[in-house]
Amino acid sequence: MAAPAVEGAAVAALRFVMTRVRNAAERSGRDPERIRVVAVTLGSLFIYAAGVPNLSMVEGVHNEKVANHLDNAVSSLGRNPLKVLVQVNTSGEASKSGIDPSGCVELAKHVKLHCPNLLFSGLMTIGMPDYTSTPENFKTLSNCRTEVCKALGLTEEQCELSMGMSGDFEQSIEMGSTNVRIGSTIFGPRDYAKKQ
Repeated sequence: MAAPAVEGAAVAALRFVMTRVRNAAERSGRDPERIRVVAVTLGSLFIYAAGVPNLSMVEGVHNEKVANHLDNAVSSLGRNPLKVLVQVNTSGEASKSGIDPSGCVELAKHVKLHCPNLLFSGLMTIGMPDYTSTPENFKTLSNCRTEVCKALGLTEEQCELSMGMSGDFEQSIEMGSTNVRIGSTIFGPRDYAKKQ
């Protein structure tokens, strides 16, 4: 059982996500129930993300423990299997979550073979904030996809690559990204001053 502070933060985060979904739907004239929500996991809040009605994918499964907890959460909710992307730490930064590239095949195998409520759908990475390592990060993730596909008997089209954010999404697309995370372009830059 999570601590009350964690549960409160999770509820607040889910409300925030759903408010953004509703606001985006209103601006676009779309039905909020038809908008696909993708969660990039942050710490232990991923367990609560499984309860978001529109959730179609979780990006950021970075170890077996996270995969197992998410698998159990999805099972307990009785929902259909949830697509997940394995997070790979391609920049090698200690501040980033993600499995080392050398371990991505084993983690992908674990999700595919031991987590029946999760659907392994690909790989994701978050590069360095200043984008200096962008080409290398993207190339590393692309190489990981080749290895994972070979080990799991998948075609590369069956293994998504989520790489690239607002500052480098064009280059990521050129290098094979199938998903980009451009929240800052859509919603504006984050205000990190509030977190201090």
